[in-house]
Amino acid sequence: MVDQKTRLNNPVGPVLEAGAAGRAVIAAIQQLNQDVVIQDRGSYYRVLVPGRCRVTREAIEKTLGSSFQLPGDLELIMPAFKGLLSMSDQEAVWRVGETP
Repeated sequence: MVDQKTRLNNPVGPVLEAGAAGRAVIAAIQQLNQDVVIQDRGSYYRVLVPGRCRVTREAIEKTLGSSFQLPGDLELIMPAFKGLLSMSDQEAVWRVGETP
């Protein structure tokens, strides 16, 4: 089991390609999570949230103004991520995992 201190000291989240879809995902993440840190690297953004990062298809679509399919559309703009990732057609969640 991962304790609260471990969660807070281990940020997780996606690396997103720069562009409209990437910015929409970031805006949706910022709406749904606290303490979001965005590192702008020019051609990509690193998104970091302490312990757990959640984004929903609905929040992305509201920001983007068009449809967005999970997991397919996210996979196209996310070359990497930090943490354990679980996805459905409604949401993506990155979280701190236990180390083996």
